[in-house]
Order: sequence, then structure tokens, then C-alpha cells
Amino acid sequence: MGESAIDTVYTKRDLQRYREKTQRCLDALARMLAGGSFALGPEQMGLELELNLVDENLDPAMANQTVLEHIDDPAFQTELGQHNIEINVAPRPLAADESLELERELRAGLNTANDAARSAGVGLVMIGILPTLRPDHFDERWMSPKSRYALLNRQILATRTEDLELDIEGVPLAGEKPERLLRAADSILPESGCTSAQLHLQVGPGEFAAHWNAAQALAGAQVAVAANSPFLLGHALWHETRIPLFEQATDTRSPELCNQGVRPRVWFGERWITSVFDLFEENVRYFSPLLPLIQDEDPLAVLAAGVAPSLSELRLHNSTIWRWNRPVYDVRDGVPHLRIENRVLPAGPTVIDVLANAAFYFGAMRGLVEAEVPVWSQMSFRAAQENLYVGARLGMDALLHWPEIGWVRPDELVLGTLLPLAHDGLRSCGMSDAARERYLAVIEKRCAARRTGASWQRATVQKLADRGADRPTALAGMLRGYVEQMHSNLPVHEWPLP
Repeated sequence: MGESAIDTVYTKRDLQRYREKTQRCLDALARMLAGGSFALGPEQMGLELELNLVDENLDPAMANQTVLEHIDDPAFQTELGQHNIEINVAPRPLAADESLELERELRAGLNTANDAARSAGVGLVMIGILPTLRPDHFDERWMSPKSRYALLNRQILATRTEDLELDIEGVPLAGEKPERLLRAADSILPESGCTSAQLHLQVGPGEFAAHWNAAQALAGAQVAVAANSPFLLGHALWHETRIPLFEQATDTRSPELCNQGVRPRVWFGERWITSVFDLFEENVRYFSPLLPLIQDEDPLAVLAAGVAPSLSELRLHNSTIWRWNRPVYDVRDGVPHLRIENRVLPAGPTVIDVLANAAFYFGAMRGLVEAEVPVWSQMSFRAAQENLYVGARLGMDALLHWPEIGWVRPDELVLGTLLPLAHDGLRSCGMSDAARERYLAVIEKRCAARRTGASWQRATVQKLADRGADRPTALAGMLRGYVEQMHSNLPVHEWPLP
């Protein structure tokens, strides 16, 4: 996207042409799905991990351009805020010891990046929301200087026609009253507070619907046992505050449109699917274009010539609808493929926690896909959606609804039902016993201890407050201990409290 795009004013004709082009992309996709054009073979996994930059006081360091120059590795990229960077791990098969190699590669990459960051006078933190963020860190001047971010910011605010509103009612710390965050934002920069671990799974079109449905069913348990974002702007909020923050920081709807039930662009969805086409078609049917940029390619003509089309307009439109499990169309070495991008998880707390979360997700999803009776045939879509929000709000203290069980705590659901499925699923994927046991043991012990990154953060802040620290001092002290434990690579359930 060129810099000139920032100042472009889109006309009614531009929007009409873009809609026509996305429809041609949809028609091409439908033909490709019917014609067996997609990559098949063993499943491929991938990982994107977003990171925070901090200074010596553990405040956000607005230095991503400088840090990336020091890192000098194309695997690392900018993110929305100048205190964010992202590492992209190369895709690989979900089999054998590949996940162990991914862990080694990720640790080496992060160590190298941290050394480079230190040479620039800053450090890296893997955490869902940096607890030392203040309102001034969301000033528009701290947006990364990339044309896509500036244009997206302009278009979201123009569509909404008023400031964004953050309104999150918190879960009280023990013995305390609930806290509420209520403030306006004149840019989308609050979204930069959300730092995630995004998991990718490449699957064939015939298996896509079952895998996506399984991922949706898992989302509540997934976020409840991996929560790591309990504080925002000094407030104790949800165990995984990223979920409401991301929804509200990119919401193009006015309050009246929210009240009417207009769909948000950060979306769980509204139904189980039978084809990946359902998701792309919904995206085109329900959501107006934010970035109506048109390329010269005619996707139907390219497809007729025997070449995989880029479907650039459809992909760009898809990138501005942030489903918690997002469909992805891409072309690698001339061969098109489909992926599920899972966006539910926070970053951190440690590399082994990230890999354990990934193994649990991939394994449980495969286990549900291979179950004799699909869970989505026994579970309403609304129940899966409600599980996501109660899991994000309450973490291990949530009550989730699961077929044939009823209401159940996340740790009990995982230990009794989902963890055995994850073991079966990873065996089916061909993952080695050593890798499978290494990562799923972390999930088992985390659930047995009922200790997540979020619960550790909340308990630590509470202990420091009991000793007389005010909230900013307690948050900084907690983060200092968090960073020390993060570098140990001990899973979070083994972290001591101060």
C-alpha cells in the first residue's frame, strides 16, 4: 500500500467498483473450491507472536523502528503501536519433532531480538496487555509510520463518525470492589494494547469447516486456561481484557447501531459452517469496505488461464474483519491454500507456555474433528460464543457449558474431556510422544494448579498492594517480577508469588 493511499478520498464509484471486484473474487473462489485447486497433504502450522517494548522503568518504549534496525531480520515486523513488534515463525508440518524445533527457533529468535533491543536501550515483554500503559501512550503520534495503519485509522473513525469508547466492567480483586474503565479514544491506538499469539493451521477445503467449527467450540476453554491480560490503564478488568479491548478499539458502529444488533468487525460469528466459502461470503455481504483499493488482476481470467489468482481485494477486505478464528486464503509458490488463523490467545507468559497453548489448541481441535459425534451438532453456536466471553472475563473461575456435561469449570473440562482429546489429536497428527507429552503436561499442571498468567498477575499486584504499594507501583513491581520469570522459561504455574 503506497503512501499516497493515505490521502485518497474514496468516491461512491470507488466503493461500487470494489464491491464488484470482491464479488468476482468470490466467484473465482467458488470455482476453485469446486475444482479441487487447493494444496492438500499434511497440515502445516504457523505462529505470529506480538511483543511489547519497554524502557528501563518498564514503561512502553516507542522505539520499534530503531529496534527493528538493530534486529535486522525480516521475520520481525512493525505492529500498530510504536511500542510493538511482531515475529513470524516459518510454517512447518504439525508432526514429529517439528514443534520442538519451533520452540528452539522461537527462543533463539527472541533471545537475539532481546539482545538487539537492549543495544537500543529497551527490552522485550511477552504479555497480553502491558500493565504500565497510560492514556498518553494511546496518542495518535505513537502510531507506527505505516500507510495501512494511518488509512485504517482514518476509515474506522470516518465510518463511526465519533470517538471510540472503551467501557469495560472489571472482575474485582479479592476483597475489593469492581473497577470500571470508561474513556473515549480519538484513534484506534488502544488496539495496540492487545498483544497476541496467533496460531495458523493450513487445512484442505474439505476439512476446513469441521476444523473451524471445532476451533469455535474450543475458544472459551482456550482463553480461560491461557488468560494473561488482567490490567489496562491501571484498572483490574477481565482476566483476558484483550477480548473486549480489541472489540471496542476497532468498533465502527455508533452506540445506536450496536443497540440495533449491527455486526461488529471483531466478530465471533453467528453460525456453524459447512464450507469456508460461508465465511468469505458473510464478510462480503455484511461488512462495508474500509480499504477499497483495487488491483488490475481479473481473478476469473487468471483462473481460466490455469494460474492461481491472488484475490487481492477479497483478502484485503478479509483483513479488516477480525474474526476470532479468521479464514485465510493465500498463495505460496503458485499453489493456493487455506488456513485458520486463531486470534484468541494472548502473548506469553513464556515460550513454553505459548507452545503448550498451541499444542493444546491443535490437538483438541483435531480430536474434536475426529470425534464420532461432532460437538457442534450437540452445542448451540450461542453457547460457544458465551463460553468465549465468560472464559475471557473470569478465567479459571468461569463456568462453561459443554454437551453431555452441562456447566463446568474450565480446568475440569480440560482435565476430564479436552486434554485426552488433545493427546489423541496430536497422535493422529503424527506429533512425537516427546513433544506431545512435553507441552500437554504444561496444560495439565496449569489446570491442576489453577494458575494462569492473569491469575499470577492479579495475585502479585494484590500482595504488593497489601504491603502498602499504590496501584502504579504495584503494577510496575509485578511487571518487573514477570519479566524475570519470563526469561526463566519456567511455565507460569511454577512461578512463585512475591
